[in-house]
Amino acid sequence: MWAKDRHHLILAKLSVAERVSVDELVVDMQVSRETIRRDIVQLEGEGRLRRVHGGAERAAVQNEPMFEDRKRVNAAAKKRIGIAAARLVQPGMMVALDAGTSTLAFATAMAGIPDVAVITNSVDAAHAILAIRPDADMVLIGGRVVPEIPGTFGEMATTQMRRHSADLAIFSPVAVSADRGATDFHMSEADFARAMITSSKKVVALADGSKLGGVSRVEVCTCREIDTLVTDKSADAARLDPLRVAGLADIITA
Repeated sequence: MWAKDRHHLILAKLSVAERVSVDELVVDMQVSRETIRRDIVQLEGEGRLRRVHGGAERAAVQNEPMFEDRKRVNAAAKKRIGIAAARLVQPGMMVALDAGTSTLAFATAMAGIPDVAVITNSVDAAHAILAIRPDADMVLIGGRVVPEIPGTFGEMATTQMRRHSADLAIFSPVAVSADRGATDFHMSEADFARAMITSSKKVVALADGSKLGGVSRVEVCTCREIDTLVTDKSADAARLDPLRVAGLADIITA
């Protein structure tokens, strides 16, 4: 793996967790501890993270990594989460989903379910579903195009979303914590997710274990507003129990 790719992955992990350890990065990237330490030193010199004992933590201000970089982080876990979430979908449902990497995995997993209508602001999710089921009942929300996500956002997108009624809202926040609930990095992402939530009968959040306990910039909803959380086996009791206490009772581990 090239240094540039390692740097992208380190920063992507720090976008959803306050801290990452050298040991974790060694396992994920299959490189030596010295290689990871050199990467961390270089990124600290660029002001993109802060070195701490045994690893690194977020810099004071950090931009969200590019969508393609985020897709590679915990890809296997996201695939399992997508498959598990797809089991919640029944024929005849209207499903709303946002533009996230976990929701993209969900879109691919549920594409073969017949007689399901989909409304989304995710260009990639729409393409993934139509590639498998060309006759899918699909509404791609209009709005301001944000290529780096990629999806549509802004007042036009949220207004259109609120005019629809969905059975399921499937969203993929940057982080979920007991005290702040689900949070996103950009206001536009949070606004669209919020519009989905208020327009849907049931709300499902997709978040792998690395996203649990963290906090991003903009609040989407409280834990009590999430009906079901679908996560992966890396989420231990220390991360899940506070969410249950905060009102998120239904948790599926994939």
